[in-house]
Amino acid sequence: MVWSGTAVNARRAAPDPPDVLAHFHAELDLVDLNARQLWRRLGSSTVTLDDLKSFGREGLLQAARTFDESRGVPFRRWANLRIRGAMIDGVRKWGSLPRRVYRELRGIESADRLQEVFDEEDAAHPAQTPEAADARLTTYLAGVATAIALGTLAAPLTRSDEAPESASPEEIVSKAELVARIREIIGRLPEPERVLLEGHYFGEQTLDQAAASLGLSKSWGSRLHARAIETVARELRGGRGQRE
Repeated sequence: MVWSGTAVNARRAAPDPPDVLAHFHAELDLVDLNARQLWRRLGSSTVTLDDLKSFGREGLLQAARTFDESRGVPFRRWANLRIRGAMIDGVRKWGSLPRRVYRELRGIESADRLQEVFDEEDAAHPAQTPEAADARLTTYLAGVATAIALGTLAAPLTRSDEAPESASPEEIVSKAELVARIREIIGRLPEPERVLLEGHYFGEQTLDQAAASLGLSKSWGSRLHARAIETVARELRGGRGQRE
């Protein structure tokens, strides 16, 4: 497919402006990069590489159309999240995917939504010292690890639930214990955060659906999710200090 000002607008009444097309063509390498990474994670039998690239190009084009430089987030970082999100949405629409794949997609998406909130907050309030920047990075990395763990392990693996052949009984028990610990922490969160995390990670709702059940917009749902994940990550590390 040739991605030109005409081709990419086959279903639109008017062509995209030059700045949108310039952003699109400048970051096409992100589509290939994300497609290959996701293809390896999900397994080649789940989705084709070409399909992922097609989903990604649609996401990149949408990113170019909706980019707002006043947010302070560089376009490449903004586009990277939109591309991966479009790929995840595209794969989900196929239906009848293995439960392992659904969990993998949920973990990736949860980490991406967390990154989006951190990017916007860091752009609005940059760290003033190297120490503050290091602390912020530590918080971010712990949050991403927690979001991925929640997304992929919320439904504990058993031998009958597509557990990898290499997984030992000890590993399965260890994962179950981690999930139990996380659920115990979530149970002590303030109600809106608890309901959001339980609905998303244990109730099979998307993050947006869980937020909507609380009357929250997508943006506010993402912020509440990020705050709750920060708390869970901190308590998993043993820190029970005051919430920021």
